[in-house]
Amino acid sequence: MIPLELVDTAALPDGGTLRLMRRGGDFSILFGRNELMSSRLRGSEEALATLACERLGARPAPRLLIGGLGMGFTLRAALGVLPRSATVVVAELVPEILAWAKGPLAHLFGDSLSDPRVEIALRDVHDCIGAARVGYDAILLDVDNGPDGLIHAANDRLYGGQGLRSAYAALNPGGILAIWSAYPDRAFADRLQRAGFVVDERKVRSTGGRKGAHHIVWLAAKPLG
Repeated sequence: MIPLELVDTAALPDGGTLRLMRRGGDFSILFGRNELMSSRLRGSEEALATLACERLGARPAPRLLIGGLGMGFTLRAALGVLPRSATVVVAELVPEILAWAKGPLAHLFGDSLSDPRVEIALRDVHDCIGAARVGYDAILLDVDNGPDGLIHAANDRLYGGQGLRSAYAALNPGGILAIWSAYPDRAFADRLQRAGFVVDERKVRSTGGRKGAHHIVWLAAKPLG
């Protein structure tokens, strides 16, 4: 069996450590014993982008905010379907993850980080939402294992009632708040509705195919009126 190798670590603001691991040509990011993401499983992260962009339809110059670089699958999927006139702001709280994207994970990111449509903000996505001066057409959140704030306790403010209302205010009419989760959460879906969103819950495969674990993508639309 090919051994599992530690490539690098990253300290989290709330304490705890992320570990970038490699087994042969496969990479994974772990928090404790939890595998947060893997280069083998990209389907649901790609679906987060493609489903949200599909719901946006044709807009002349869409503006998106992506919370979390991850392994680049959401970003690359978004760039693959957005027009050249789009702007994509990526908020990443952990500087080491950006360094991994430019280093050991560069083959996964391709040329996405140098794409002229992309802006990288090394800050909490919650702060980017609160500081928005120009509305977003879509906000895509994949910053934890789901709404419970497994790896960063401050994510509770992002997924709580006030955080969802802030996201609602930062979206243009008809905009989409798309949220990835490893598991369903009925209480969170209800919270989205109470914040004013029209909610569509999608079950997607982690592999992007017909097999593999199911993950959840919530597509929460801000009404046009």
